[in-house]
Amino acid sequence: MKTIAPGRQSEEAESDTFKPLTAEEARRLREQNPPVSPWWVVAGQVVVGLVVALAAWGITGRQDVGWSAGYGALAVVLPAAVFARGLTGRFASLNPGTAVIGFFLWEMVKLVLTLAMLFAAPGLVDALSWPALLAGLVLTMKVYWVAMAFAPGKTNKRIDR
Repeated sequence: MKTIAPGRQSEEAESDTFKPLTAEEARRLREQNPPVSPWWVVAGQVVVGLVVALAAWGITGRQDVGWSAGYGALAVVLPAAVFARGLTGRFASLNPGTAVIGFFLWEMVKLVLTLAMLFAAPGLVDALSWPALLAGLVLTMKVYWVAMAFAPGKTNKRIDR
């Protein structure tokens, strides 16, 4: 009789619990959960950025606070648009290796562009309000999660085996 350490499963038990999908099940899974377009995320960020900037201006009554929040949103939207363009370019899906390298390259471009915009903010926005800029930045950045939850074509159906 074979003894198994507590908290560990035997190889036989693991192979019984994992069953690969058939081609038909994989096709249905892809249909039920289509990939989220990066442009969908960018569009959501634009909307949220505008709402945050207008809300900051409306709540405080100060135009400079609205511009600061808007610039914070722009520091997310513009790099995200460059990233999305890089990911959807013709070289992005030549092969898996190119796709991985492209992803990391465009992510670095996005980070550097975001940092450059933040460093340039005091010279570009008159009477800059850092709290408003950071509010616009953070709220716009959180759109990634909301856009994935409300992506068009997303369904919550199970795969029946």
